[in-house]
Amino acid sequence: MNASSVNFTHGVASGDPYQDSVILWTRVSPTMDNDDSNVTVSGTAALYNHDTQQYVKASKNPIYVDWEVSANANMTSCTSQGRAYTSSDVDYTLKVEADRKSPVGRTKTAPAPDQDVGDVGVAVFSCSNFPVGFFNAYGNSARKDNVDYVIHLGDYIYEYGTASDARPVQPERETFTLYDYRARLATYRTDEDLLLSHSKFPWIPTWDDHEISNNGYRDGSSGLNNTEESFEENGRVSVDQRKMNAVRAYFEWMPIRQVDMDNNLRIWRNFSIGNLFDLIILDTRNYDRSITDLGWDQDYIPEIMNDAGRTLMGSIQENWFYNSLKRSASRGATWRLIGSQIVFSTINATSWFGTAYDTDAWDGYMSNKNRTLKTLYDNNIGNNIVMAGDTHANWVADLVWLDEKEYDSETGAGALGVEFAGTAVSSTSSFGANTTLWECNNQSRALVADSPELQWQEGYYRGYYEMQISKERILASYFGTPSLQTRNGYEISLANFTVENKANRLSRPVGGGKVENGALLSGGMAPTSNLTLDTNTGEYFVHNFTNVNLVAS
Repeated sequence: MNASSVNFTHGVASGDPYQDSVILWTRVSPTMDNDDSNVTVSGTAALYNHDTQQYVKASKNPIYVDWEVSANANMTSCTSQGRAYTSSDVDYTLKVEADRKSPVGRTKTAPAPDQDVGDVGVAVFSCSNFPVGFFNAYGNSARKDNVDYVIHLGDYIYEYGTASDARPVQPERETFTLYDYRARLATYRTDEDLLLSHSKFPWIPTWDDHEISNNGYRDGSSGLNNTEESFEENGRVSVDQRKMNAVRAYFEWMPIRQVDMDNNLRIWRNFSIGNLFDLIILDTRNYDRSITDLGWDQDYIPEIMNDAGRTLMGSIQENWFYNSLKRSASRGATWRLIGSQIVFSTINATSWFGTAYDTDAWDGYMSNKNRTLKTLYDNNIGNNIVMAGDTHANWVADLVWLDEKEYDSETGAGALGVEFAGTAVSSTSSFGANTTLWECNNQSRALVADSPELQWQEGYYRGYYEMQISKERILASYFGTPSLQTRNGYEISLANFTVENKANRLSRPVGGGKVENGALLSGGMAPTSNLTLDTNTGEYFVHNFTNVNLVAS
């Protein structure tokens, strides 16, 4: 295969930075498509195998790529280089571990664990649904260029079939096979703002459920279960085979490390960013999760939500998680950032969907949640920041053990940290695809009134948040994207929050006593100004958009 028959359609990316290396990723895109066979891998293939797949008809001819790392943008100061090979076995994706890398340029390594670090910025994203709208949030953060790393908390892709003629996905059907997941990831990697973010920042991603299937758990999902009826109706692919297909494609396409060569399903891992913070990335979805809300069992799950045997992550990951928290505190890291796909705080959702708990979140696994809180309180581990996505809405709360430890929602006394949960990049609001701003704000007011630890809630805008982390404090800024109907650089500053070192709570007045949208527990909200920044030009204007998404989903 000669150079004229390939392209670099899906850009470059980097991720999983260590102190002495970072993962570099690209894909050499052939001019012909890969095989779309539905033949499943069987026989002696290793579980969640990432290696050569011998059951699909495709070219085996290797392609080599010369790679180079330079200390400057014009590539005249080479610090590391090499040649790597790829083929159809891994969908022509390519990952190399670049060492001797200076932290200058469009990717960077992490500082050494004992290094004294000043300010570090992170952007936090989740839930990007291609047919629903353009991924403007990724581009806004990249154009402002105020952060060092991107953390993605899952739902990087969605498995559903095409829902839009304006932004169609490949394949048009729901994803089941290895080809399906590869083609879906390839579609998402054509969004220009996603490509921009990957090219400018090292990413630290994890999956949620839609990288495989909605509301997934250890033995199935809402859309596919280990029954003959489900097998016949859903592509004649078993739960285990579908998960294996999705996991393999994800590892091929994402700039991440395989941290355990004996466990190909493991994505949970941690990073030390100098002595400033430890980042603990969990898998609360797919590794070893007990049954969740699948739609048909909504009366059953509340009956078992307090069972001691229920777990979000399995005993191996649980013990690793608790030990990671204790090791972080022992080594003197100032902060602990915990990447959780799902919301940790207790949200009284009676006014939202008629139940007091969201059983697909941590509250559906109360024993696992209580074991986590007990670890923090018993070991006096403070300065904890939980990050979450999943709900397509914004939530900010003090991190507390309700009914077990005293907590004052007015002052924050009794908390051991803060939760920052972010809305979706593009997926429609969980309050409803066509819900008005006024209706969303009314719902937000009801939620904060019913949930003692919840300090701010907002459900209308799509967007993301950024955190500026220093020894003294963490500043969290939430941004909304007012229109996803076109590719644009528009964003609104929704709210800003501060967490002081060792305060273990949100600074009061929360949000400075005033936010652009949503509802504060304290009641302060400025009249919605619609003041919008165009990140392409740096200019501000007042928008009059009435519809956020391209299509409803």
